[in-house]
Amino acid sequence: MKRYVALLRGINVGGNNLIKMTALKACFEKQGLLNVVTYIQSGNVVFGSPDAAPDSLCGRIERALAASFRYDANVVLRSQKEMQQVVGRAPKGFGTQPEKYRYDVIFLKHPLKAPVAIKSVPTAPGVDEAHAGTGVLYFSRLIEKASKSRLGKIVSSPIYKSVTIRNWNTTTKLAQLLDAP
Repeated sequence: MKRYVALLRGINVGGNNLIKMTALKACFEKQGLLNVVTYIQSGNVVFGSPDAAPDSLCGRIERALAASFRYDANVVLRSQKEMQQVVGRAPKGFGTQPEKYRYDVIFLKHPLKAPVAIKSVPTAPGVDEAHAGTGVLYFSRLIEKASKSRLGKIVSSPIYKSVTIRNWNTTTKLAQLLDAP
């Protein structure tokens, strides 16, 4: 059985697409997914599945979410191995100065690739840094100049519907949950 994390896009944000985590967990379990655990209210679901085809699994989850909660479900799916790589291959120093920088991981939905996506993510010189990874972009911004960050402009970019963003703490915690027995 493979372990995955489903990163749901656009739930419980700004009063939209409100979903209780108990209902979300039940929806996953009804799909035959195992050892389902939700993490914080922003739509992170860790689970096991014997299904080895991530694309079909992702589509199945999106259809179940749309039917159960009546919203246009959009999920980014990552395997345990992929999440280990996201954390392990972060740029040198990424996440190490939380008192100075805010760190985010921009997860890309297949088939979007990092070299294409990074062209749509503007950075403010002296404030933001973006680095391409495998299936992700690593984004940091200087806290003292956070109001000048251009990360918010991603909502008007052509890739916006194909990404979901998690802060570094959430990303590392999800990787730990995937590694838990």
